[in-house]
Amino acid sequence: MGVGQCCVVFLPFETIIAVACCLGNALVIWAVWTCGVLRKPTFGFIVSLAVADFLVGSVVIPMAVLVDIHMKIPFYGCLFMCCIIIMLEVASVALLLAIAVDRFLRVRIPLTYKSTVSKKRSWIVVALCWFTAALLSFIPMFGWHNPLRADSTECRFFTVISYSYLVYFTFFSLYLPPLALMTGLYCYIFLTTRRQLRANIGVAAKSSTYYQKEHRLAASLVLVLVLFVVCWLPLFLMVTLRLYGPHIEVPSVALDIGVLLCHTNSAINPVVYAFRIPKIKEACRKLWRRVYHNGEQQQSK
Repeated sequence: MGVGQCCVVFLPFETIIAVACCLGNALVIWAVWTCGVLRKPTFGFIVSLAVADFLVGSVVIPMAVLVDIHMKIPFYGCLFMCCIIIMLEVASVALLLAIAVDRFLRVRIPLTYKSTVSKKRSWIVVALCWFTAALLSFIPMFGWHNPLRADSTECRFFTVISYSYLVYFTFFSLYLPPLALMTGLYCYIFLTTRRQLRANIGVAAKSSTYYQKEHRLAASLVLVLVLFVVCWLPLFLMVTLRLYGPHIEVPSVALDIGVLLCHTNSAINPVVYAFRIPKIKEACRKLWRRVYHNGEQQQSK
């Protein structure tokens, strides 16, 4: 499939995903803001993740489209754009890890959690997640990139970004270890909450309600994590295959589908928040009722 054909096929999908990312995540940010839970650390992390997903729709996808059409721009301008694309993925991993640690502390130290994880400290963690993501993602700007080709000014992601950086640094160092740690933390959370719920069977205890809420919220956040893995892992595996198997053909169309799947993840997350997290779900319902009510009033006039 040629460059023009690829653009014709994938551009409509990218446009739909970009609009869904922007609208869905803007709704999540608004919902958390209006329901008054932004002061709670977990929802602060969720909003930050929604901001990252919103930027995927408003910044990354337009940049990816420019890359797909092989727009002719200076090498370091192209490299800068590609680093921004990487930064949002790394920031998402960091924020997912922060959410997992926050949920772990919520179950591990329930009595001292509020004094340990304050609003100020949680926002410091959010700032550190973004700062670390920016710092690590812009390493290619300082030399870890493919050699500069003076005869080519076409901006292509895999032309400027080194496979070794994507595999050894991004995949093996910034993706797999946090994923393993998050898996361990959520396993601990589920085992602990189930043990506490079984211990409180038949007892109308306040702690039983507490652990039920923690179990349900953790299940929703695990779903977000699983979707992240499912959407990003295929692309990482294809890039790894290209690095270790230079004689194995990985079609460019397959890579394009992998990138599209990664972008889709940012559009799916708001759906999970809206249907699985009660406070966000209720805020979305209130917005829908308000819009529906205003629509009926306008029709009656």
